[in-house]
Amino acid sequence: MAFKNTLRNGQVRNVIFQEKGSFYGAALEFNIVEQGDSPQEVMLLLDDAVKGYVESAQKNKLSISVLNQDVDPEYEALWNAGQKGLKKGNQRIYSTSSQSIAALAV
Repeated sequence: MAFKNTLRNGQVRNVIFQEKGSFYGAALEFNIVEQGDSPQEVMLLLDDAVKGYVESAQKNKLSISVLNQDVDPEYEALWNAGQKGLKKGNQRIYSTSSQSIAALAV
């Protein structure tokens, strides 16, 4: 597997969506999922989780494989639909974004 993310460089993609009245956020390459009462709350929770994840990986000098996990196909499909401005089934996509690992580096 060719790794695109390192402990200092790369990107993690995020998708925020609603399903059955709950809001979720997923950091695709890290397989982190957060749930909240609003898209804004989920964005804050996901941002905090991603920062903590990267800081822990850097501090503990973990293998870069933790920053390059296999993406769940459901979240990949949501990301792709969100990038095209589409709705996926009964899931409303609020946002898609990317975060730079360099900006999260400690």
